[in-house]
Amino acid sequence: MRLTLFNGSPRKNWNTEILLQHVMKGAASNGAETELIHLYDLNYKGCRSCYACKRVGGKSYGHCAIQDDLTAILKKSKNQMP
Repeated sequence: MRLTLFNGSPRKNWNTEILLQHVMKGAASNGAETELIHLYDLNYKGCRSCYACKRVGGKSYGHCAIQDDLTAILKKSKNQMP
């Protein structure tokens, strides 16, 4: 099993990350492979409501058309889905 955790807090090594580290430690002790991603370190703007992901037959149908630091993470997450 693989577990990817996302820290959305701008403060590293504070409460949110400490909690996530405990979750990772517990999951790892049960054999899970873990990864922590700090969203605050990434350069992204979020959804811009371009609707390219919703245009059936379009080249971006089903995924975000905006290429930023989240692109690789979203692609990786999609590939790990059962």
